[in-house]
Amino acid sequence: MKAGTNMKIAGKTVYVFVLLTIIMVMRLAGHNSSSLVMTVGNSSVLNCSFKGNITLLKWTITPKAGGLCTLVYRADTKKTHRTTCSDNINLIFTADLPPALEIRQVGLAQEGNYSCDVASAEGNFHKRYHLTVQAPPRLSLSCDEQGSPVCEAAAGKPPAQLSWAPEGSSTAEERCHDNGTVTVLSKFTACSTRVTNVTTCMVSHPAGNQSQSIACCPSEKIVTNVFLYACIITCVLIIITLLAVIYYFKLHGNRPCHKTKPPEIAPVHSQQDDTMEVEPYTTYVQKENVIYNSVSDLTVGQDLPQDSCPGT
Repeated sequence: MKAGTNMKIAGKTVYVFVLLTIIMVMRLAGHNSSSLVMTVGNSSVLNCSFKGNITLLKWTITPKAGGLCTLVYRADTKKTHRTTCSDNINLIFTADLPPALEIRQVGLAQEGNYSCDVASAEGNFHKRYHLTVQAPPRLSLSCDEQGSPVCEAAAGKPPAQLSWAPEGSSTAEERCHDNGTVTVLSKFTACSTRVTNVTTCMVSHPAGNQSQSIACCPSEKIVTNVFLYACIITCVLIIITLLAVIYYFKLHGNRPCHKTKPPEIAPVHSQQDDTMEVEPYTTYVQKENVIYNSVSDLTVGQDLPQDSCPGT
């Protein structure tokens, strides 16, 4: 039982020792690491702390964009060797001071990690910087076709925060660029159409705050445009209606009116109709025959020639 208890105590002791060692190492690493924020166009100098006489100094730069950059200084030859470093990064030497790294007119391409290693008679020393480069946005303010103020904070890093005065409803959108900057576009939509309003766009950014004012939404212009559009639409509708009416009358006016004729019915001939048509002729023949017989009888009785007429 005692052996098991001793083992547990020893295990806890080792665990606590390892934990304290890790914490100490992290604190030392954090003590030798610094965060540095610079604005585009500014300059800065980075120092590397050490003790004793310097033998060798090396700066290693790992930017977010581009290749690795190194600057090595040897005290015995007093020469500096550099590889793939931009022209605005150099070592500067000051009397009684160790060489320092100078960054002139920093750009977005210089953002990254900067590590310094020094070898001296007192030992080796290390210093690390994490450089963040911020870019102030370019502010522009204008009025769109509807008469609403539009504010643009272009190519800012980090993205700018836009606000309006007086307060009102607005819409915002962001456009990201390949170099890490962001353009923020905000449109103010609470503009009154009764009076001319002066609105102010305010830009909040770590590199500096900005503001601009503009007067948009002139009521006369908006009313005039609306009235003009309404007149144009009305005229177009009237013209279309007239053309449709003209076309209709032209299409139907050239056609003569034709009354519908009843279907022709073939006359029906009956036997009675044929009899009625024949009877007058029969009667006429009968009368002729009677007259002829009478004349013949008279001629025979008087012994007259048949070709002579009585009384001739």
